[in-house]
Amino acid sequence: MASLKDLRSRIASVKSTKKITSAMKMVAASKLRRSQDAAEAARPYADRMGTMLGRLAAAVGGSQGAPKLLAGTGKDDVHLLVVFTADRGLCGGFNASIVKAARLKVRALKADGKTVKLICVGRKGADALKREFGDDIVARYTGIEGKKGIDFSAASDVADKILALYDEGEFDVCTIFYNKFVSAISQVVTAQQLVPFAGAEVDEEQEEEATGSSAVYEYEPSEEAILADLLPRNVGVQIFGAMLESSASEHGARMSAMDNATRNAGDMIDRLSIQYNRSRQAQITNELIEIISGAEAL
Repeated sequence: MASLKDLRSRIASVKSTKKITSAMKMVAASKLRRSQDAAEAARPYADRMGTMLGRLAAAVGGSQGAPKLLAGTGKDDVHLLVVFTADRGLCGGFNASIVKAARLKVRALKADGKTVKLICVGRKGADALKREFGDDIVARYTGIEGKKGIDFSAASDVADKILALYDEGEFDVCTIFYNKFVSAISQVVTAQQLVPFAGAEVDEEQEEEATGSSAVYEYEPSEEAILADLLPRNVGVQIFGAMLESSASEHGARMSAMDNATRNAGDMIDRLSIQYNRSRQAQITNELIEIISGAEAL
């Protein structure tokens, strides 16, 4: 049975931990609001750009003049996976869910005889994946989010690296893995193919119902020229969107995790306080019994 001194030390320790988790919860909540606004603001731009590129890609089809980022290399022997995680922990299962999805994908590709290369954006993902796939990691990026949030230049650095590897023929297919923000307590692990471009099919009837008008598009210059210019930009836009979604998801997961930790610390303090009071009362009772027994013996 723990002594009163040990119980007092444990209570003081848990109270200190509670102060830390409570402070981290408030910091994460303040950052979440800003990150959530940034992620939601970027979604319409990324979605409309993907829709437009999908329409252009459908018009170009399998023509000989199709850009390489659309047509692909004609093979799928080498896969590049870009994994977005956080630089820090204490955010629940945020990092673990992404690492698990990436690990399963790598194992499945290697089981099919494919070659896999990894780009890790975030320290936690790199540290977790290097234990099993250290030789497959070709680039690492940390410290993406600054004091004012995520800047597009950070996404440009990652996009430039992907495009450079593709131009050098280092991979055939590129897929990104990130957590898409839904709410502070919900994030969805998302896998999105970047290269070659695989836009969703455009449903003209649904678009007409959504916009309330039917439009006929004419492009100048040609579709091939526009795609050749916009497809590299789309890689940067999608990378930037994934970073914003991942950042909002991280802060939401950390706020939720620290809230749970703070409540658990409060419950533990209550249990330890009850145990301390009972032990103290038992000690006082024993001392009184000893005093009374001694007095009667005299």
